[in-house]
Amino acid sequence: MILARSLIKMSGNNAVLNRLEQKGTEADQVIEYLKQQVALLKEKAILQASLREEKKLRVENAKLKKEIEVLKQQLIQAEIRNGVKQIPIAHSNTASFSEGVSQPTSTEVAPSAPKDQSKGAGEEKKKKEKTEKKVGEKKEKKQQSASDDSKPVDVSRLDLRIGCITTVKKHPDADSLYVEEVDVGEPNPRTVVSGLVKHVPLEEMQNRVGIFLCNLKPAKMRGVVSQAMLMCASSPEKVEILAPPNGAVPGERVTFEGFPGEPEKELNPKKKIWEQIQPDLHTNDQCVATYKGVPFEVKGKGVCKAATMANSGIK
Repeated sequence: MILARSLIKMSGNNAVLNRLEQKGTEADQVIEYLKQQVALLKEKAILQASLREEKKLRVENAKLKKEIEVLKQQLIQAEIRNGVKQIPIAHSNTASFSEGVSQPTSTEVAPSAPKDQSKGAGEEKKKKEKTEKKVGEKKEKKQQSASDDSKPVDVSRLDLRIGCITTVKKHPDADSLYVEEVDVGEPNPRTVVSGLVKHVPLEEMQNRVGIFLCNLKPAKMRGVVSQAMLMCASSPEKVEILAPPNGAVPGERVTFEGFPGEPEKELNPKKKIWEQIQPDLHTNDQCVATYKGVPFEVKGKGVCKAATMANSGIK
């Protein structure tokens, strides 16, 4: 009798285990199905984004093509007014004139020739002046580029100035960024975006005097254009704003003994000047900011330092 009851009980337990195992299998199938659906949704989202971008590019291309056609027509009309003969081009055994404009006959051009000659001469003069101006600008840029290439890549090419933060607030769209208005000795303040929220309290940023790199190309950071960079001693764990010497005022330059060159108006990002110089910027064992061991100096005032960070990188 006892044996029979044990068998019945074991049979019931096995049935329960079988049901649990079946439920587990079904759950695994549901999870796998959901994973597949998520993957499909991701692929669909990527495809939709690609289609939207393609559509946008098509619209922009169509707009540019239309603008080019208008400019071509304007050029052809100007040439016709100046008496430039349009050369016919054959298309599918049918002769037509370049850019789809008919060649003017002698009867069409002759009556307006006296009137258009003075106008055409004026336009021709303007075109010539415009061409000469472009050639001059290109020549000047080439000379400037050649001059820049001949300069050594060192810290003298950086426009480092003393600046004072007159106003500061958190970036509306980025929790880690401050947006500052900075007096760097110019008629108008510069806007500077700095990723210092996690390292420096807001109240310590207000009226802070620091060192700013002023000839980087302006860059948009979360919708706000930053026109300079605040220099800091930096490590993976800590960041400190570099402090100028006492008495330094906005607009004064930071110089380096033995590197007398003049800074560029704006660093060319393609030439990676800043990226080549930055690895040689460090604080020494006395927390003084240096380039290849030469201190950041404001003439007649002293050197620039970090508060506590020795032997750290600067950026």
